[in-house]
Amino acid sequence: MIPPSNTASRSRTSRLNPVLAIATAQLFGTSLWFSANSAADDLARAWGLTAANIGMLTAAVQGGFILGTLVFALFGLADRFSASRIFCISALLGAAFNAWFACLSGDFTAAIGLRFAVGICLAGIYPIGMKLMIGWAPERAGAALALLVGMLTLGTALPHGLRIVAAQWPWQLVMAGSSVLACIAAGMVIYLGNGPHLPARRADGPNPGNPLRAFRARQFRAVAVGYFGHMWELYAFWTMVPMLIARTSLPAQFGGQGVSALAFAVIGIGAFGCVFGGWLTRWVGSANVALTALVISGVCCLLLPVAADTLSPGWLLLFFLVWGAAVVADSPQFSALAAKACPPALIGGALAIQNSIGFALTVGSIALVSTLLGDLGMKISWLLLPGPIVGVLGFLWLRRSAR
Repeated sequence: MIPPSNTASRSRTSRLNPVLAIATAQLFGTSLWFSANSAADDLARAWGLTAANIGMLTAAVQGGFILGTLVFALFGLADRFSASRIFCISALLGAAFNAWFACLSGDFTAAIGLRFAVGICLAGIYPIGMKLMIGWAPERAGAALALLVGMLTLGTALPHGLRIVAAQWPWQLVMAGSSVLACIAAGMVIYLGNGPHLPARRADGPNPGNPLRAFRARQFRAVAVGYFGHMWELYAFWTMVPMLIARTSLPAQFGGQGVSALAFAVIGIGAFGCVFGGWLTRWVGSANVALTALVISGVCCLLLPVAADTLSPGWLLLFFLVWGAAVVADSPQFSALAAKACPPALIGGALAIQNSIGFALTVGSIALVSTLLGDLGMKISWLLLPGPIVGVLGFLWLRRSAR
Protein backbone atom coordinates (compact mmCIF):
# COMPACT_ATOMS: atom_id res chain seq x y z
CA MET A 1 0.00 0.00 0.00
CA ILE A 2 1.54 3.29 -1.10
CA PRO A 3 0.74 6.39 0.98
CA PRO A 4 -0.50 9.46 -0.85
CA SER A 5 1.96 12.23 -1.54
CA ASN A 6 1.89 15.42 0.52
CA THR A 7 0.26 17.23 -2.41
CA ALA A 8 -2.45 14.61 -2.69
CA SER A 9 -2.90 14.68 1.08
CA ARG A 10 -3.44 18.45 1.09
CA SER A 11 -6.12 18.13 -1.55
CA ARG A 12 -8.10 15.85 0.74
CA THR A 13 -8.24 18.15 3.74
CA SER A 14 -11.41 19.77 2.40
CA ARG A 15 -13.11 16.40 2.89
CA LEU A 16 -11.24 15.20 6.00
CA ASN A 17 -10.06 17.46 8.81
CA PRO A 18 -6.53 16.19 9.44
CA VAL A 19 -6.36 17.05 13.14
CA LEU A 20 -9.69 15.36 13.91
CA ALA A 21 -8.87 12.42 11.64
CA ILE A 22 -5.53 11.73 13.32
CA ALA A 23 -7.06 12.17 16.78
CA THR A 24 -9.86 9.72 15.94
CA ALA A 25 -7.38 7.23 14.51
CA GLN A 26 -5.38 7.54 17.74
CA LEU A 27 -8.55 6.83 19.73
CA PHE A 28 -9.28 3.69 17.75
CA GLY A 29 -5.68 2.49 17.48
CA THR A 30 -4.80 2.85 21.15
CA SER A 31 -7.91 0.94 22.23
CA LEU A 32 -5.57 -2.05 21.84
CA TRP A 33 -3.52 -0.89 24.84
CA PHE A 34 -5.80 -1.88 27.73
CA SER A 35 -8.12 -4.25 25.86
CA ALA A 36 -7.06 -7.15 28.10
CA ASN A 37 -7.71 -5.14 31.26
CA SER A 38 -11.36 -4.78 30.32
CA ALA A 39 -11.59 -8.57 30.51
CA ALA A 40 -9.65 -8.81 33.80
CA ASP A 41 -12.52 -10.33 35.80
CA ASP A 42 -13.28 -12.91 33.10
CA LEU A 43 -9.60 -13.80 32.71
CA ALA A 44 -9.24 -14.13 36.48
CA ARG A 45 -12.11 -16.63 36.54
CA ALA A 46 -11.09 -18.53 33.39
CA TRP A 47 -7.34 -18.72 34.01
CA GLY A 48 -7.15 -18.17 37.79
CA LEU A 49 -5.25 -14.88 37.44
CA THR A 50 -4.41 -12.56 40.33
CA ALA A 51 -4.04 -8.78 40.38
CA ALA A 52 -0.29 -9.30 39.93
CA ASN A 53 -0.95 -11.42 36.81
CA ILE A 54 -3.16 -8.70 35.32
CA GLY A 55 -0.35 -6.26 36.05
CA MET A 56 2.03 -8.55 34.17
CA LEU A 57 -0.24 -8.45 31.10
CA THR A 58 -0.11 -4.65 31.18
CA ALA A 59 3.64 -4.68 31.79
CA ALA A 60 4.07 -6.96 28.75
CA VAL A 61 2.43 -4.32 26.56
CA GLN A 62 4.72 -1.69 28.07
CA GLY A 63 7.75 -3.89 27.44
CA GLY A 64 6.83 -4.36 23.80
CA PHE A 65 6.27 -0.65 23.42
CA ILE A 66 9.70 0.04 24.88
CA LEU A 67 11.40 -2.34 22.46
CA GLY A 68 9.45 -0.93 19.52
CA THR A 69 10.23 2.69 20.29
CA LEU A 70 13.91 1.88 20.82
CA VAL A 71 14.09 0.21 17.41
CA PHE A 72 12.30 3.15 15.76
CA ALA A 73 14.55 5.66 17.50
CA LEU A 74 17.98 4.09 17.34
CA PHE A 75 17.66 3.04 13.70
CA GLY A 76 16.06 6.31 12.65
CA LEU A 77 13.02 4.51 11.23
CA ALA A 78 10.57 7.09 12.54
CA ASP A 79 12.30 9.80 10.48
CA ARG A 80 13.26 7.77 7.38
CA PHE A 81 9.97 6.12 6.42
CA SER A 82 6.52 7.51 5.70
CA ALA A 83 4.78 8.22 9.02
CA SER A 84 1.36 7.32 7.63
CA ARG A 85 2.64 3.98 6.31
CA ILE A 86 4.26 3.12 9.66
CA PHE A 87 1.02 3.96 11.49
CA CYS A 88 -1.10 1.90 9.08
CA ILE A 89 1.06 -1.23 9.20
CA SER A 90 1.43 -1.01 12.98
CA ALA A 91 -2.33 -0.67 13.52
CA LEU A 92 -3.10 -3.65 11.28
CA LEU A 93 -0.50 -5.88 12.95
CA GLY A 94 -1.61 -4.77 16.42
CA ALA A 95 -5.22 -5.62 15.51
CA ALA A 96 -4.10 -9.08 14.37
CA PHE A 97 -2.16 -9.86 17.56
CA ASN A 98 -4.99 -8.56 19.74
CA ALA A 99 -7.53 -10.72 17.88
CA TRP A 100 -5.18 -13.69 18.25
CA PHE A 101 -5.15 -13.13 22.02
CA ALA A 102 -8.94 -12.88 22.10
CA CYS A 103 -9.77 -15.84 19.88
CA LEU A 104 -6.90 -18.30 19.95
CA SER A 105 -4.77 -17.93 23.07
CA GLY A 106 -5.56 -20.46 25.79
CA ASP A 107 -3.09 -19.84 28.57
CA PHE A 108 -1.30 -17.09 30.42
CA THR A 109 2.13 -17.72 28.86
CA ALA A 110 0.83 -17.28 25.32
CA ALA A 111 -1.13 -14.24 26.45
CA ILE A 112 2.05 -12.54 27.71
CA GLY A 113 3.75 -13.02 24.34
CA LEU A 114 0.79 -11.69 22.38
CA ARG A 115 0.40 -8.62 24.61
CA PHE A 116 4.13 -7.96 24.14
CA ALA A 117 3.61 -8.07 20.37
CA VAL A 118 0.71 -5.61 20.66
CA GLY A 119 3.03 -3.28 22.59
CA ILE A 120 5.59 -3.37 19.77
CA CYS A 121 2.87 -2.37 17.31
CA LEU A 122 1.70 0.48 19.55
CA ALA A 123 5.18 2.00 19.14
CA GLY A 124 4.16 2.70 15.54
CA ILE A 125 0.84 4.25 16.58
CA TYR A 126 1.33 6.60 19.54
CA PRO A 127 4.62 8.46 18.84
CA ILE A 128 4.05 8.30 15.09
CA GLY A 129 0.61 9.80 15.65
CA MET A 130 2.32 12.71 17.42
CA LYS A 131 4.64 13.18 14.46
CA LEU A 132 1.69 13.14 12.05
CA MET A 133 -0.10 15.75 14.14
CA ILE A 134 2.94 18.02 14.16
CA GLY A 135 3.22 17.53 10.40
CA TRP A 136 -0.31 18.85 9.92
CA ALA A 137 -0.54 21.51 12.64
CA PRO A 138 2.92 22.65 13.85
CA GLU A 139 1.69 26.17 14.61
CA ARG A 140 -0.67 24.89 17.31
CA ALA A 141 1.22 21.85 18.52
CA GLY A 142 0.17 22.22 22.18
CA ALA A 143 -3.56 22.21 21.46
CA ALA A 144 -3.31 19.60 18.68
CA LEU A 145 -1.25 17.20 20.79
CA ALA A 146 -3.64 17.79 23.69
CA LEU A 147 -6.44 16.52 21.47
CA LEU A 148 -4.27 13.60 20.37
CA VAL A 149 -3.39 12.51 23.90
CA GLY A 150 -7.00 13.07 24.88
CA MET A 151 -7.93 10.49 22.28
CA LEU A 152 -5.17 8.19 23.58
CA THR A 153 -6.79 8.51 27.00
CA LEU A 154 -10.24 7.73 25.65
CA GLY A 155 -8.68 4.85 23.75
CA THR A 156 -7.31 3.56 27.06
CA ALA A 157 -10.78 3.79 28.59
CA LEU A 158 -12.60 2.53 25.50
CA PRO A 159 -12.30 -1.22 26.28
CA HIS A 160 -14.06 -0.56 29.61
CA GLY A 161 -16.74 1.31 27.66
CA LEU A 162 -17.11 -1.58 25.24
CA ARG A 163 -17.50 -3.86 28.24
CA ILE A 164 -20.40 -1.75 29.51
CA VAL A 165 -22.18 -1.67 26.14
CA ALA A 166 -21.62 -5.37 25.49
CA ALA A 167 -22.10 -6.58 29.05
CA GLN A 168 -23.64 -9.88 27.92
CA TRP A 169 -21.02 -10.60 25.26
CA PRO A 170 -18.13 -13.01 25.83
CA TRP A 171 -14.92 -11.19 26.73
CA GLN A 172 -13.37 -12.42 23.50
CA LEU A 173 -15.79 -10.38 21.41
CA VAL A 174 -15.20 -7.28 23.52
CA MET A 175 -11.46 -7.55 22.92
CA ALA A 176 -11.98 -8.25 19.23
CA GLY A 177 -13.92 -4.98 19.02
CA SER A 178 -10.65 -3.15 19.69
CA SER A 179 -9.08 -4.94 16.72
CA VAL A 180 -11.89 -3.76 14.44
CA LEU A 181 -11.36 -0.18 15.61
CA ALA A 182 -7.60 -0.42 14.99
CA CYS A 183 -8.24 -1.53 11.40
CA ILE A 184 -10.49 1.49 10.87
CA ALA A 185 -7.68 3.70 12.26
CA ALA A 186 -5.24 2.24 9.74
CA GLY A 187 -7.57 3.07 6.87
CA MET A 188 -8.13 6.65 8.05
CA VAL A 189 -4.44 7.46 8.35
CA ILE A 190 -3.35 5.89 5.07
CA TYR A 191 -6.12 7.83 3.32
CA LEU A 192 -5.05 11.10 4.95
CA GLY A 193 -1.31 10.67 4.36
CA ASN A 194 1.55 12.77 5.73
CA GLY A 195 1.24 16.43 6.58
CA PRO A 196 2.73 19.17 4.36
CA HIS A 197 5.12 20.17 7.16
CA LEU A 198 6.84 16.79 7.27
CA PRO A 199 9.81 16.56 4.90
CA ALA A 200 9.58 13.74 2.39
CA ARG A 201 11.71 10.76 3.43
CA ARG A 202 13.13 7.86 1.53
CA ALA A 203 14.19 4.57 3.04
CA ASP A 204 17.47 4.76 1.14
CA GLY A 205 18.00 8.43 1.95
CA PRO A 206 20.52 9.77 4.45
CA ASN A 207 20.03 8.93 8.09
CA PRO A 208 18.71 12.06 9.85
CA GLY A 209 21.11 11.43 12.72
CA ASN A 210 21.17 9.86 16.13
CA PRO A 211 18.06 11.01 18.04
CA LEU A 212 20.07 10.83 21.27
CA ARG A 213 21.63 14.10 20.10
CA ALA A 214 18.42 15.81 21.19
CA PHE A 215 19.47 15.20 24.81
CA ARG A 216 22.41 17.55 24.30
CA ALA A 217 19.94 20.41 24.49
CA ARG A 218 19.48 21.49 28.10
CA GLN A 219 15.82 22.35 27.62
CA PHE A 220 15.07 18.97 26.05
CA ARG A 221 16.73 17.22 29.00
CA ALA A 222 14.66 19.26 31.44
CA VAL A 223 11.42 18.40 29.62
CA ALA A 224 12.45 14.74 29.53
CA VAL A 225 13.00 14.64 33.30
CA GLY A 226 9.53 16.09 33.88
CA TYR A 227 8.04 13.58 31.43
CA PHE A 228 9.75 10.64 33.14
CA GLY A 229 8.27 11.63 36.50
CA HIS A 230 4.83 11.97 34.92
CA MET A 231 5.11 8.49 33.38
CA TRP A 232 6.00 6.83 36.69
CA GLU A 233 2.52 7.76 37.90
CA LEU A 234 0.30 7.67 34.80
CA TYR A 235 0.15 4.05 33.62
CA ALA A 236 0.33 2.59 37.11
CA PHE A 237 -2.68 4.75 37.98
CA TRP A 238 -4.58 3.58 34.89
CA THR A 239 -3.73 -0.04 35.75
CA MET A 240 -4.86 0.37 39.37
CA VAL A 241 -8.11 2.26 38.75
CA PRO A 242 -10.44 -0.78 38.48
CA MET A 243 -8.77 -2.48 41.47
CA LEU A 244 -8.84 0.67 43.61
CA ILE A 245 -12.49 1.34 42.80
CA ALA A 246 -13.40 -2.25 43.61
CA ARG A 247 -12.02 -1.68 47.13
CA THR A 248 -14.36 1.24 47.79
CA SER A 249 -18.11 1.57 48.30
CA LEU A 250 -18.54 3.04 44.80
CA PRO A 251 -19.42 -0.15 42.85
CA ALA A 252 -22.37 -0.79 45.14
CA GLN A 253 -23.83 2.55 44.08
CA PHE A 254 -23.93 1.47 40.42
CA GLY A 255 -24.45 -2.32 40.49
CA GLY A 256 -23.94 -4.66 37.54
CA GLN A 257 -21.11 -3.14 35.53
CA GLY A 258 -20.22 -0.68 38.31
CA VAL A 259 -16.45 -1.18 38.23
CA SER A 260 -16.27 -1.01 34.42
CA ALA A 261 -18.47 2.10 34.28
CA LEU A 262 -16.48 3.88 36.96
CA ALA A 263 -13.12 2.90 35.44
CA PHE A 264 -14.31 4.20 32.07
CA ALA A 265 -15.36 7.50 33.67
CA VAL A 266 -12.18 7.99 35.72
CA ILE A 267 -9.80 7.14 32.89
CA GLY A 268 -11.90 8.69 30.14
CA ILE A 269 -12.22 12.07 31.85
CA GLY A 270 -8.51 12.44 31.22
CA ALA A 271 -9.47 13.28 27.64
CA PHE A 272 -11.32 16.32 28.94
CA GLY A 273 -8.28 17.22 31.05
CA CYS A 274 -6.04 17.06 27.97
CA VAL A 275 -8.35 19.11 25.74
CA PHE A 276 -9.04 21.69 28.45
CA GLY A 277 -5.31 21.95 29.16
CA GLY A 278 -4.62 22.42 25.45
CA TRP A 279 -7.20 25.21 25.35
CA LEU A 280 -5.52 26.89 28.34
CA THR A 281 -2.14 26.91 26.60
CA ARG A 282 -3.36 29.81 24.47
CA TRP A 283 -3.12 32.04 27.53
CA VAL A 284 -0.74 30.43 30.05
CA GLY A 285 1.55 28.28 27.91
CA SER A 286 2.33 24.56 27.88
CA ALA A 287 4.76 24.63 30.80
CA ASN A 288 2.28 26.19 33.24
CA VAL A 289 -0.49 23.79 32.26
CA ALA A 290 1.78 20.78 32.77
CA LEU A 291 3.09 22.07 36.09
CA THR A 292 -0.42 22.64 37.45
CA ALA A 293 -1.54 19.16 36.40
CA LEU A 294 1.50 17.61 38.10
CA VAL A 295 0.76 19.41 41.36
CA ILE A 296 -2.92 18.35 41.35
CA SER A 297 -2.15 14.69 40.63
CA GLY A 298 0.60 14.71 43.26
CA VAL A 299 -1.84 15.99 45.88
CA CYS A 300 -4.26 13.22 44.89
CA CYS A 301 -1.51 10.61 45.33
CA LEU A 302 -0.86 11.95 48.79
CA LEU A 303 -4.48 12.18 49.94
CA LEU A 304 -6.05 9.00 48.50
CA PRO A 305 -5.80 6.92 51.73
CA VAL A 306 -7.50 9.68 53.71
CA ALA A 307 -10.09 10.35 50.99
CA ALA A 308 -11.04 6.66 50.72
CA ASP A 309 -11.67 6.46 54.47
CA THR A 310 -13.47 9.75 55.04
CA LEU A 311 -15.32 10.89 51.91
CA SER A 312 -18.88 9.95 51.02
CA PRO A 313 -19.32 8.00 47.75
CA GLY A 314 -20.23 11.14 45.79
CA TRP A 315 -17.23 13.12 46.97
CA LEU A 316 -14.93 10.12 46.55
CA LEU A 317 -16.07 9.76 42.93
CA LEU A 318 -15.34 13.45 42.39
CA PHE A 319 -11.88 12.92 43.90
CA PHE A 320 -11.14 10.10 41.43
CA LEU A 321 -12.47 12.15 38.53
CA VAL A 322 -10.23 15.13 39.40
CA TRP A 323 -7.26 12.78 39.62
CA GLY A 324 -8.18 11.11 36.33
CA ALA A 325 -8.40 14.49 34.58
CA ALA A 326 -5.13 15.83 36.01
CA VAL A 327 -2.94 12.72 35.76
CA VAL A 328 -2.70 12.88 31.95
CA ALA A 329 -3.36 16.56 31.21
CA ASP A 330 0.37 17.30 31.27
CA SER A 331 1.32 14.57 28.79
CA PRO A 332 0.62 16.44 25.52
CA GLN A 333 2.33 19.53 26.86
CA PHE A 334 5.49 17.52 27.51
CA SER A 335 5.38 16.32 23.91
CA ALA A 336 4.84 19.84 22.56
CA LEU A 337 7.69 21.22 24.67
CA ALA A 338 9.98 18.36 23.64
CA ALA A 339 9.19 18.89 19.95
CA LYS A 340 10.12 22.57 20.26
CA ALA A 341 13.36 21.77 22.06
CA CYS A 342 14.89 19.38 19.50
CA PRO A 343 15.99 19.75 15.84
CA PRO A 344 13.08 19.24 13.38
CA ALA A 345 14.86 16.38 11.59
CA LEU A 346 15.03 14.41 14.85
CA ILE A 347 11.46 14.94 16.10
CA GLY A 348 10.22 11.43 15.31
CA GLY A 349 13.21 9.67 16.81
CA ALA A 350 13.55 12.00 19.79
CA LEU A 351 9.89 11.61 20.77
CA ALA A 352 10.17 7.84 20.29
CA ILE A 353 13.21 7.48 22.54
CA GLN A 354 11.70 9.80 25.17
CA ASN A 355 8.60 7.59 25.08
CA SER A 356 10.77 4.48 25.34
CA ILE A 357 12.56 5.61 28.49
CA GLY A 358 9.33 6.88 30.01
CA PHE A 359 7.54 3.60 29.36
CA ALA A 360 10.47 1.63 30.79
CA LEU A 361 9.73 3.41 34.05
CA THR A 362 6.07 2.39 33.82
CA VAL A 363 7.04 -1.29 33.84
CA GLY A 364 8.63 -0.79 37.24
CA SER A 365 5.78 1.24 38.70
CA ILE A 366 3.09 -1.13 37.38
CA ALA A 367 4.91 -4.18 38.74
CA LEU A 368 5.44 -2.46 42.08
CA VAL A 369 1.85 -1.36 42.65
CA SER A 370 0.33 -4.59 41.30
CA THR A 371 2.47 -6.68 43.65
CA LEU A 372 1.99 -4.55 46.77
CA LEU A 373 -1.66 -3.51 46.34
CA GLY A 374 -2.90 -6.39 48.51
CA ASP A 375 -0.55 -5.40 51.35
CA LEU A 376 -0.81 -1.61 51.20
CA GLY A 377 -4.39 -1.05 50.06
CA MET A 378 -5.11 2.59 49.33
CA LYS A 379 -1.68 3.60 50.64
CA ILE A 380 -0.35 2.20 47.37
CA SER A 381 -0.82 5.69 45.92
CA TRP A 382 2.14 6.90 48.00
CA LEU A 383 4.40 4.77 45.79
CA LEU A 384 3.32 6.93 42.84
CA LEU A 385 4.00 10.24 44.59
CA PRO A 386 7.71 10.41 43.57
CA GLY A 387 6.55 10.73 39.95
CA PRO A 388 4.80 14.12 40.29
CA ILE A 389 7.60 15.33 42.58
CA VAL A 390 10.27 14.53 39.96
CA GLY A 391 8.03 16.08 37.29
CA VAL A 392 7.82 19.35 39.20
CA LEU A 393 11.58 19.37 39.70
CA GLY A 394 11.99 18.90 35.95
CA PHE A 395 9.91 21.99 35.29
CA LEU A 396 11.86 24.05 37.78
CA TRP A 397 14.99 23.01 35.87
CA LEU A 398 13.27 23.93 32.57
CA ARG A 399 12.53 27.42 33.81
CA ARG A 400 16.10 27.90 34.95
CA SER A 401 17.45 26.68 31.58
CA ALA A 402 15.18 29.11 29.72
CA ARG A 403 16.65 32.14 31.46
